[in-house]
Amino acid sequence: MIDRLAVVTVTYFPGESLTGFLASLDAATTRPLDIVLADNGSAGDEAVEAAARRRDVRVISTGGNIGYGAAANVGVQATTSELVVVSNPDIIWGAGALDDLLDAARRWPDGAAFGPLIRTPEGATYPSARALPSLGRGIGHALCGWWWPSNPWTASYRHERGALVERRAGWLSGSCLLLRRAAFDEVGGFDPSYFMYFEDLDLGERLQRAGWQNIYVPSAAVRHEGGHATSRDARRMAAEHHRSALRYLSRRYAGWRWLPLRLALRAGLGLRSAIAVRVRRVAEGARPQRRD
Repeated sequence: MIDRLAVVTVTYFPGESLTGFLASLDAATTRPLDIVLADNGSAGDEAVEAAARRRDVRVISTGGNIGYGAAANVGVQATTSELVVVSNPDIIWGAGALDDLLDAARRWPDGAAFGPLIRTPEGATYPSARALPSLGRGIGHALCGWWWPSNPWTASYRHERGALVERRAGWLSGSCLLLRRAAFDEVGGFDPSYFMYFEDLDLGERLQRAGWQNIYVPSAAVRHEGGHATSRDARRMAAEHHRSALRYLSRRYAGWRWLPLRLALRAGLGLRSAIAVRVRRVAEGARPQRRD
């Protein structure tokens, strides 16, 4: 039985999205919550200041804008619950969604991360439970996703054509996760070298290597308003996305025999990044395909 559940959200000038996040938690679970705002420097943000006055909220300064994964680690380390939610502050929880994730954690004792069904503001189902990327799927997705979102590489990678059923996944979107603390600590949490993007993919892969599972729980539904922090500097975030992609792929294909591939990936991602910082449609990537 969980007496008090920890909820960690990383804040960086979240504005009114944080107010909606906190209000929706009231309907998401019947359990008492220990809410931690791992704040990356939101000085003057009235929503953060208002949240800090709540009895169930603690604000912990990370010392600056250290990135999503590193800040989440700080927040998690400030908690003692055996299960911890890590979430963006622009998530709106559906009624009972957090309780549904907790129920799934009991059904899957080897589960380390549990992700809900995520809907976009327009009501489309976001592909938040994906396969670990292969080289072929990754290249096809990167090249074609922004102009041909229904291409077979993207569909295979994002499992957009399968039924919405509870299942194992390669990795889950870090925008909203329930994490088993023992597993999270075992693998060292999020890798702080990823400032933004790919920290969730990297975590999911490391959890699997350690013998844990990532579980998609579509009975739990949330809405992700999206982009409140990243929109403050969209060009930088587009470049950061490609830097993180190169970091992840360079680690996956390490060693001298993969050097030609790494050089090719560096050139290709560099070119795509240069286009993405200028062309918003490329930076946004493949839009979710409606499946409702």
